[in-house]
Amino acid sequence: MTTVDPTGKGPSPEPARTSARTPGPPDPAPRALSAPDPAPRALSAPDPAPRAPDAPGTPIPHATDAATRKSAPGRRRGRWARRACVALGPLYIKVGQILATRSDWLPPGAVDELRTLQDRGRAMGPAGVTRALRRHYGRPLTDVFASFDPVPVASASIAQVHRATLPDGTRVAVKVVKRGVPTALRTHLALLTALVRAAHTLLPPLRPLRMPSRVAEVTRLLGDQLSMTTELANMTTVAANFENHPFVTVPRAFPELSGERVLVMEYAEGIPGGDFHRVDLDRAELARRLQDILLTMLYLDGVVHGDLHPGNVLLSPDGRFTLLDFGITASYTPAETWGLVSFNRAATQHEWDLAVRRFTDHFVLADGDPMASPGYADQLRAVFVHHFHTVSDRWSGAAFFQDVNQVLRRHGAAYTTAYTKGELAMLSCEGYMAQIDPTMDIWANTRRFADRYSPALRGPLKERFDRHFAATTPTSLALRDRARAHLIAPTHLDRYASPSPYPLFIAGASGSRLTDVDGNEYIDLGGGGGPALLGRGHPVVREALIRAAATSNLNVIGHEAEVELAELLVDAFPAAERAILANSGTEASLHAIRLCRAHRPRSRLIAKHEGHFHGFADPVSVSSWFRVAGPPHAPEPIAGSPGTSGAVVRDTLVLQAGDPHSLDRLRGHAADIAGVLIEPMTITAEGADPGYLRALRGLCTELGIPLVFDEVVTGFRVAYGGIQTRTGIAPDLTVLGKAIGGGLPCGAVVGTAELTEYGRGSGDPFRDAEERAFLGGTMSGNHVTCVTGLAALRQLRDHPALYTELDRRTDLLARGLRQAADAHGVPLVLRAYHSIFALAFTHRRLRTFRDRLHGLDYRATAALAYWMRTQGVYLPELHAFLLSTAHTDTDVEQVVTAFDRSLGEMREAGLFTR
Repeated sequence: MTTVDPTGKGPSPEPARTSARTPGPPDPAPRALSAPDPAPRALSAPDPAPRAPDAPGTPIPHATDAATRKSAPGRRRGRWARRACVALGPLYIKVGQILATRSDWLPPGAVDELRTLQDRGRAMGPAGVTRALRRHYGRPLTDVFASFDPVPVASASIAQVHRATLPDGTRVAVKVVKRGVPTALRTHLALLTALVRAAHTLLPPLRPLRMPSRVAEVTRLLGDQLSMTTELANMTTVAANFENHPFVTVPRAFPELSGERVLVMEYAEGIPGGDFHRVDLDRAELARRLQDILLTMLYLDGVVHGDLHPGNVLLSPDGRFTLLDFGITASYTPAETWGLVSFNRAATQHEWDLAVRRFTDHFVLADGDPMASPGYADQLRAVFVHHFHTVSDRWSGAAFFQDVNQVLRRHGAAYTTAYTKGELAMLSCEGYMAQIDPTMDIWANTRRFADRYSPALRGPLKERFDRHFAATTPTSLALRDRARAHLIAPTHLDRYASPSPYPLFIAGASGSRLTDVDGNEYIDLGGGGGPALLGRGHPVVREALIRAAATSNLNVIGHEAEVELAELLVDAFPAAERAILANSGTEASLHAIRLCRAHRPRSRLIAKHEGHFHGFADPVSVSSWFRVAGPPHAPEPIAGSPGTSGAVVRDTLVLQAGDPHSLDRLRGHAADIAGVLIEPMTITAEGADPGYLRALRGLCTELGIPLVFDEVVTGFRVAYGGIQTRTGIAPDLTVLGKAIGGGLPCGAVVGTAELTEYGRGSGDPFRDAEERAFLGGTMSGNHVTCVTGLAALRQLRDHPALYTELDRRTDLLARGLRQAADAHGVPLVLRAYHSIFALAFTHRRLRTFRDRLHGLDYRATAALAYWMRTQGVYLPELHAFLLSTAHTDTDVEQVVTAFDRSLGEMREAGLFTR
């Protein structure tokens, strides 16, 4: 149970907070349920005991005596506003709660008065609460709680909160929707909706604002507050997103005791959110933490607490936040989140034309193209320059929304409901941040936050590595600059989304070591992306290559090595009967898709799994990296990059690996599906999932749909014969590459005769045109590749102890890396399976590809690669890293030492959240 001593010095004289609202005056301990109910007590008691004066710089002074409190500027007007909100009902109380955070709009006395709406509103009496709970549970409260206090500790616009104890002694907070509130709120929302619709119909100048749709979104958000079932779901989602977070907790809920009008959660204590002056943490840092929480929800999670005011927050003495009250929670689709992040990035980087285009594309509604409207782009650009540059250190979200809205109205446009949701979330949180630290530069902090999720290095960090690599790798940097004039190298120099600022140019390699053109030596954890399983220049591979080169290369003509390689591949995979050679894993994936469609000619869809990588070609790159779409359980296809055919995207069904719902979707589209592709072991998620693979295999067999395993990486690396030999689950086709060429370009498809025979010419050209799949490739099965590939695979086949040692060193390295991270207090998620590693600096559990995509600290991950390089270890930026059979225990020890030193320097440089 979450329990926080407000002072860290024992019981506090200040009233404790519960896990739903700030309390009013101190309440007695929970009563035994057999005791008679006391007389109802109103929550309009006098203000709590005076607080100590606030620290310097706080915009809302805390009065030291009653006379000072009564004389605070705006007190009378605030009291009038508070009473008006209470009289008008829950909708207006919610407005008052938001206004209570806006010390930049209202005088201190008014803010102080309105704060009481956050937790000290009117409440149901004890008898009414008892009846409501008895009605909910359908049994006496003594059967549910060991004790229950019928006098609430807090009451706000929708619900009130009571303390209770479960039979096992667990202290809980019981949140109950107040009698009459649902009817009142729905009535007021219906009236507001009707008025807005009438104005929209009767007043043409208002129509471009599209107010009905915006009010509908706000109505939905506020209406959700009436449902404790919805709040429970929101609370559970946010709790999962912040699991293990260094400074955020969410109370545990009890679903079995909750329902539509009741929510039971663990009882949490702490410093009331409005008493932030009692926290032993720098004000600026506390405000930054609050903004980080909001940005994490907006930018990464897509599920946002929409009511983050002081009444919904508890603080610990060391500055940790407990989040409460999830009635108003806004959800963003991946497309909306992408739009928000990409626009803010352009704006904060002062790329004004790009910001105008992105804002318009993602957040503007208009009958035509607003960019074609004279003056539109210039006026919107001027707004962005003013708010994101001229007055960025004095940011006002309300002023920004107002200025944007004026521009849009002039041009017959309005912003979308997605922006309305962000507007609502920002109003409360922005005011709260300003109360904590009035000098806070919101956008400077946003840039700092966003930098964690960009691989581009900036500021002192970039300057540090610029100096280091200029001194240690001048020849590599000169070759980098020389290459820019003539070469585009998408696999290393010019990688998609993350080009390398400090590329290495290698002069030689041997075993587990690389030597660059400047003479620096590195332990190689790149492995060429997978082919160098035996290390660099293994003697048997080198000898085979020299022997093959001496006879000159042969291609598009038969030779014995081609037949021998096919025989070896078929023999390695239990379900394989034939092999078709190709030049790469991408090419082999395309072959597999064509074979599936030849087998099921009336089916157009290819089913693949989100985030699983099958190469760079259009049909296999859909939903493979960088962007996702749709809900997690039912992803939608999205192009891998610009230039991808829209028809290819539409012909792809995207599934979520490990999700049983994917099997239902597969069954529902069975008639249209030609084949199913999957990486049977993904290093970016949680490895192999035998249960899901077995269910997928069974369903594909039942439906007659070919199942394709992509074992390009895992094929001979995790075991001789791939992950399928470890799980005992065999596909119809297996796609291979990487290690099977012994370091040279090579790919292959192996599988059943029924499917692979579609790649063999029948001798009848008309039949071939009607039934067979054309599979080309000038260099497929060339002599040099086949000879070197045979040498490498025979070495693996004939020395099974290599795999035993590889697994042992995998465990040794993983243990050392985890121990180093623990010693430095760095949040690390490390996947380590059979020589393949992937790490992420995050508190999150990475269950799926999109979890990793949204939770990875790209800056720290990229910086780690450069820090490791300073320690003599080559680690790929933002990519899995690999061990080879050439690595020794000494290599592993050196890597762990380099990792330990790197983490220490990275923590000193401020790369990790404390």
